Amino acid sequence: MKKSGMRTGLAKSRLSWFSHIQQVFNSDRITDDTWEELEEYLIMADVGASTTEELIACTRREILNNSQSAPEAVYEELKTQIRIRLEAKQAFGLEKPRLLTVALVIGVNGAGKTTSIGKLAYMYRKRGQKVLLAAADTFRAAAVEQLGIWGDRAGVEVIAHGQGADPGAVVYDAIRASQQSRQADLLLIDTAGRLHTKFNLMQELQKIRTVSGKLVHGAPHEVLLTLDASTGQNAILQAQHFTESAGVTGIIVTKLDGTSKGGAIIGIKDSLGIPVRFVGIGENIGDLLQFDSYEFVEGLLD
Repeated sequence: MKKSGMRTGLAKSRLSWFSHIQQVFNSDRITDDTWEELEEYLIMADVGASTTEELIACTRREILNNSQSAPEAVYEELKTQIRIRLEAKQAFGLEKPRLLTVALVIGVNGAGKTTSIGKLAYMYRKRGQKVLLAAADTFRAAAVEQLGIWGDRAGVEVIAHGQGADPGAVVYDAIRASQQSRQADLLLIDTAGRLHTKFNLMQELQKIRTVSGKLVHGAPHEVLLTLDASTGQNAILQAQHFTESAGVTGIIVTKLDGTSKGGAIIGIKDSLGIPVRFVGIGENIGDLLQFDSYEFVEGLLD
């Protein structure tokens, strides 16, 4: 059977510590040593200590309640518990019907933010939506040009003022263009890649939110944070700070195919309660996938 893009992208994670987790269940029965080994491997797989403890506790409870002790049954219950923690309970703002959907994309430099915006634009254009990009990252040299390159690849227009321009003014013009001359369905706003410790840049981000909210009811409808999968548990710290400052509603995990730390996604969702919406599995324009909890778990523990 041909493997899905998600499963292919998770190959490095699956073949690292998660392969040891599979081997834990290659025995005739479950013992206390089994649970200790499982805990150790889940933590080593970047799932995180607190999430690991909860996963094991819930798995053991369900197994006891259902009088199931066979290794195969325990293994399937573990997978179920992981899926439960990954499933999004909130409706996704980009999927709701409205005249104009505005999404803010944030994250530190190097996390793949601008690349992800280009891939998102391509994905939704292929679905039949009219997409515009706003180049509100006016702080970093060549950021506007980089977004323009990805806009060309995705076949969408970029609204830009150039380096050093007021990001709020860029967003204002992009929204007006989306509402009037371009008749866009979706506006994706690129913001300055920023460290969460830079207070002035967080203030700038708040200004962008205010401008968009005045022009479009409920905007921004999604605030998507890009996180580099290769940073593992460190990504959780980034996500915590951005959530406090920017009201993150969803996460894009990038570079999943190039790391063995895919287990961090479980800890991010469980710790913050913020759903993972997309994962990047390559460099090509089509290498962004909408997150699927079933495919993710099977990709790690197949």
